[in-house]
Amino acid sequence: MVAIPPGHGRSGLLSQRAKGAGYEIQARRYLERAGLTFTAANVAVRGGELDLIMRDGQTWVFVEVRYRRSATFGDAAASITYHKQQRLLHAAAVWLAGRGASFDTSSCRFDVFAITGSQIEWIPNAFNAD
Repeated sequence: MVAIPPGHGRSGLLSQRAKGAGYEIQARRYLERAGLTFTAANVAVRGGELDLIMRDGQTWVFVEVRYRRSATFGDAAASITYHKQQRLLHAAAVWLAGRGASFDTSSCRFDVFAITGSQIEWIPNAFNAD
């Protein structure tokens, strides 16, 4: 963990949210180097949140970023349960609808960017809406 100067009411360690934001920035930079274009981050909609929204050509790419310190209880990618997938699908559908689009009218995919310890695993098209 990264230490920060303690202040009133702080433990001296970065919050879980701040650490998560750091991993999302790492994922964004990695994906941009791979040729994807950044659109949005931490998009909250009723019923879910989308970590990163990117474009790969004409395809919307919804990226779930996961981190695990170790693989002792399963790696980061394994933490994407069926329930989590359904929440991401719902959030993406709501986001697309807000732009007058849908899964039927737009090319979309769902990627997982998993960091387990120092190992990075990018899983394009990890699951789909079918």
